[in-house]
Amino acid sequence: MYKYLFICVILITLNALDNGLGRKPPMGWNPWNKYGCNINEEIVRQTADALVKTGLAAAGYIYLNLDDCWQSARDPATKKIIADPVKFPSGIPSLVQYVHSRGLKFGLYSDAGMQTCEGKPGSLGYEEIDAQTYAEWDIDYLKYDNCHTDGTSPKVRYPPMSAALMKQTKKIYFSMCEWGLEKPWLWAPPIANSWRTTGDISDHWYSFIAILEEQANLAQYAGPGQWNDPDMLEVGNGGMKTHEYQAHFALWAILKAPLLIGCDITNMSQDTKKILMNPEVIAVNQDSLGIQATRVKKVLTSEVWAAQVADNGAGVVAVLFNQASLQESITIEFDKLGISGDQNVRDLINQVELGVATVSYTTQVPARSVVMVKFRNARSEQ
Repeated sequence: MYKYLFICVILITLNALDNGLGRKPPMGWNPWNKYGCNINEEIVRQTADALVKTGLAAAGYIYLNLDDCWQSARDPATKKIIADPVKFPSGIPSLVQYVHSRGLKFGLYSDAGMQTCEGKPGSLGYEEIDAQTYAEWDIDYLKYDNCHTDGTSPKVRYPPMSAALMKQTKKIYFSMCEWGLEKPWLWAPPIANSWRTTGDISDHWYSFIAILEEQANLAQYAGPGQWNDPDMLEVGNGGMKTHEYQAHFALWAILKAPLLIGCDITNMSQDTKKILMNPEVIAVNQDSLGIQATRVKKVLTSEVWAAQVADNGAGVVAVLFNQASLQESITIEFDKLGISGDQNVRDLINQVELGVATVSYTTQVPARSVVMVKFRNARSEQ
């Protein structure tokens, strides 16, 4: 099974966008889930400082991305995009320079329509000039939305921006936000580094569950340089309980989703920080094989998602997920994971060894929670 999975990843990624970026899912921060349009230069600078001060940057969260509402108009003469002079009085180039000085990368947002979702100038028809402007500003990442279009297919509107970005000397990560409307996983790999698979996430349990369900059959389309994107993290925004956020984070990690924090990191609780900075869970997301988890078992409200990993001891990681409102016993049979024999079992969330299991593994999973374990062949570790 391991050999088969590895060959699949090689074949998939041969078709990836050839910009050399996104070999691992990007990690960083985006303001939308917390601030919406209420973003400004001061928040960005404070967030850049906080990414470094809290240790989030050292943990891998290096992208600081803006979302909608940073722009205000186009220059009548040059047609170049203009940043909102009230929210960003120093201008975007100055802000990029500040973020880069902190050892971080900077991302912007635009839209494959006449206007963005919040009515700001879009990039449809301005792809070449916008891509050149972004490169001149030295940005590292572009999120490209799908509002206020001309009615044509995303398959028509997204390639021009991809091509325009590829013409630039500065390589820019291209994140498509097409909402999964035309199954972008089937056609986006040659033009984007990642693509949204669903509509927007909200900060509540049932939104998280609904989006997770839509990822069930998409693993075969992901790999280094091309990632399915189930939308940004809600961890720390207050709409779910700590154990629910832990489930959200663990599942996004094993899905190889981009891990883009969406809360106010200048004022995080210790629980939020603990979830977001767990090195063993992050390591699963950033594993060099880049294999997205598949759902290998589902019985009523219990399910198991699993993926092969190579780093920090090769093996298989499984997330045992209980969606019910009461504690449940969940068993995962080793044949469903493609493994056999004695397996060393490690709890990745609590970072402790659990002993050896044979044939299967059973554990009690609290309500609306996960247990995330790694299985490693015991004989090979003797």
